[in-house]
Amino acid sequence: MVAIEVPEVNYTEYSNRQLVAVPLAVLVLSLAIIGGWYLVTGAPANLGLEFTGGVELRIADDGGDVEQQIETAFERQPDSVRSIPADDVYVVTFRAADEDPGSLAEDLSTQADEAGLSTSAIDQVSPSFASDTARTAVFGVALAFLGMSVLVFALFRTFVPSIAVVASAFSDLVVPIAVMNLLGIQMTLGTIAALLMIIGYSVDSDILLNNSVLRRTGDFYESVSRATRTGVTMTLTSMAAMIVMAVVASLFGVDLLRNIGIILSVGLCADLMNTYLLNVSLLRWYKFEGVKN
Repeated sequence: MVAIEVPEVNYTEYSNRQLVAVPLAVLVLSLAIIGGWYLVTGAPANLGLEFTGGVELRIADDGGDVEQQIETAFERQPDSVRSIPADDVYVVTFRAADEDPGSLAEDLSTQADEAGLSTSAIDQVSPSFASDTARTAVFGVALAFLGMSVLVFALFRTFVPSIAVVASAFSDLVVPIAVMNLLGIQMTLGTIAALLMIIGYSVDSDILLNNSVLRRTGDFYESVSRATRTGVTMTLTSMAAMIVMAVVASLFGVDLLRNIGIILSVGLCADLMNTYLLNVSLLRWYKFEGVKN
């Protein structure tokens, strides 16, 4: 078994402003990406079929030029076409629009048959159901974040250490969403689950750090070093597992697991930055300056 060597950081060499500069810059950039995406598309992320409504066709890969046939088979261009080599199928997605008839799935299936494409499965989500699903998902994430925030404030009962945990968790959510937009990963129920997991990972490392600094004896930097060794080891181990999952899922064409692995890897990387730069700077200000005031 190979032990993970966690390098020691001499925080005395950096001011609080220097420590928070990188996390704040990444957060502002991520918010700008999400804001720009909202202005262009009307949504903060690239929404999947579950949240927009539409039709998904699974077309068998018979060995011919299936992609070319798909391009010319339908009266409207599909929103996405992806190949799943493990299943020998192409997944073709059409997002629903306000003017789409209720028989959209039947019409698309007919067009596929006329073009000589073999349709193995059809999934349809109505826009109204998708809208309800989107609201439920957003409510679930907001409720989880609110519950986490209340628990943190109840645990530490002081403003600065508590807001440090909440701010870190907020950034840990925002950064992966921005990366999802850049990589073209859709927001689905699966990726929502990954974001909920990030909240748990974030709180775990931040509470470990805060508890070590505020409730255990010893010098501030000694407490930070002790928490860093444990927290970084835990996070890097989880990141390694997520990266392996993403790579293996990509090889077998399992998009959902690949996306979850990528999102969690990005979220954990952001958590390292926010916990041991942003959170440490706020705690140091609180211990040496805030308590005096």
